[in-house]
Amino acid sequence: MPRVSAPVVKLVQRTTEPAGVQTLRSTAAAVIAYSTAVWALPEPAPLTAPLTALLVVQVTLYATLTTGIRRVNSVIVGVLIASAFSSLVGLTWWSLGLTIFTALLIGRVVRVNEFVPEVAISAMLVLGVSQVADTAWDRVWETLIGAVVGLLFNLVFAPPVWVRSAGSSIESLALRMGTMLRSMGEEVVGSNPVPRAAARLHEARRLDHDIVEVDASLRQAEESLTLNPRVRQGLLHRVVLRSGLDTLEICAVVLRVLNRTVTDLAKARTEESLFPADVADLLRELFARLAEAIESFAVLVTTQLAADAEEAEERLSDALARSRTTRDQVADLLLEDVQEHPRQWQLHGALLAEIDRILAELDIEERARRLGEELDRRSAEAHARHPRLRALRQRLGRQSA
Repeated sequence: MPRVSAPVVKLVQRTTEPAGVQTLRSTAAAVIAYSTAVWALPEPAPLTAPLTALLVVQVTLYATLTTGIRRVNSVIVGVLIASAFSSLVGLTWWSLGLTIFTALLIGRVVRVNEFVPEVAISAMLVLGVSQVADTAWDRVWETLIGAVVGLLFNLVFAPPVWVRSAGSSIESLALRMGTMLRSMGEEVVGSNPVPRAAARLHEARRLDHDIVEVDASLRQAEESLTLNPRVRQGLLHRVVLRSGLDTLEICAVVLRVLNRTVTDLAKARTEESLFPADVADLLRELFARLAEAIESFAVLVTTQLAADAEEAEERLSDALARSRTTRDQVADLLLEDVQEHPRQWQLHGALLAEIDRILAELDIEERARRLGEELDRRSAEAHARHPRLRALRQRLGRQSA
């Protein structure tokens, strides 16, 4: 059997990812729209049809259905404006500027919302090739053909689901937090210079930027799950991922406060060890257990298969149990240390309280309760928005019973 080269394998892997799939889908939709327009219209180069298809075929089916009408509206308005200007004055520098100004102004009047720039873009493109079409209706028909092809293409060939990329983002965030906790565990042994502790604090603050990026990826995944015929239990997947990110976000905040506490201790103990040797060893173990718990939690919320989820839950449960045991040992030793050396006792209490908050957020039973409440809330909101659909489902349920 011939061996496939590594570049070919990498290319195939990229094309099977959501970004590669979307590129192929957009290209195919544009080509089909152009071919349909050439067959249906007398124009030799109906480029407005593939343009509209490219705009309509969005990353997710939900985005296509919710924004497709506004996109088509923006393109049609731009086509009409450009056709009017081309028939009156043609293409000059001042007519181009006037076309753009008029398109942006009318785009706000017709309320295409975020697609106002596309009115001007469509007008400029059509104005540049205005000699190809004799009437504005030719461009309008091209636009409608492109819109129909784009919508049908997304309905027949459903867009990719972006859950895997969102899950990878969540797991990467958890890995960064776990790496930070392990580094903190190494730094509590012996003396911890203030500059190093302050640098760790700044690193913890930068987690906010990572959370923003993960949130954007998760929003895209939530849209890809909405109204997608390839997905079952889309609401459950959305709630699991969103609640998982919310938990990690709270843990990131607590981790920042935890680094603030360690930094304050480093400032107060510049001439001595941060903790006694026995306490430091247990803290290093505790931070390692917390890192393992956060990473296992991320794997749990992003796992699709039931068997893998059960294994991840077992690892999380074990990491939490070991963390709580080590935490109690640290608390006993810190209490003895405070009785002998009462300085900065409040920072010791803050350290334990922040660790307790992380353990509480990762607790499996508490998470199950929050998931149930969120699912009930989402279901109630859906029923409130669609009372007739709810009544129809109840009527059908009674008839089947």
